[in-house]
Amino acid sequence: MGEKDLEEAKKILDLMPYAEPFRFIDEISSVNEEGITGFYTFQSHSDFYKGHFPGFPLTPGVILTECMAQIGMVALGIHLIGTDNIDPENPVRFAFTSSEVKFLDMVLPGEKVKVESMKRLYRMGVLRCEVKLYNEAGKVAVEGKLAGYRLKE
Repeated sequence: MGEKDLEEAKKILDLMPYAEPFRFIDEISSVNEEGITGFYTFQSHSDFYKGHFPGFPLTPGVILTECMAQIGMVALGIHLIGTDNIDPENPVRFAFTSSEVKFLDMVLPGEKVKVESMKRLYRMGVLRCEVKLYNEAGKVAVEGKLAGYRLKE
C-alpha cells in the first residue's frame, strides 16, 4: 500500500464505531471503490471461547459473521461515504439487515483471519457485498452475501 492508501486505512480504522471487546478489525491491507481486504486476530482469551465449546473451543459463526460485516461492510461503507465527509464526533453506523453465509471450515482461537469483500450495490445508503473470510491456513472458512444500510441520525 502506498502512503495515501495507508492514511486512508488509518482514517477508516479511527472512524469504526466499535470498541473492545466487540471490535473485529485490526488492519486494512487494501481498499478502493470496489472492495476491501482486512485482517483480525481472534484472541484466545476472548470470553466466548469459554463456552463454545469447552475442551474444544471454536470461533462461533455469529462472531465470524460479525467480523465479516465489520470489515466487509462497515469499513467499506466508511470508505464509500468518504472519510473526509464523516465527523469523528458523530460516527457512521450501519444497520446489518441480512446475511446469507456458508460455513466451510473452522477458525480456532489465536488465528489471524483475512476478510475480502466486493461491493455489489451501494445506493442511497444501502450496501450489499459478497464477502469471504479465510482462516490462517488460507482456506475459505466462511463465504456469503451481507447487506446493510447507513443509519441516519
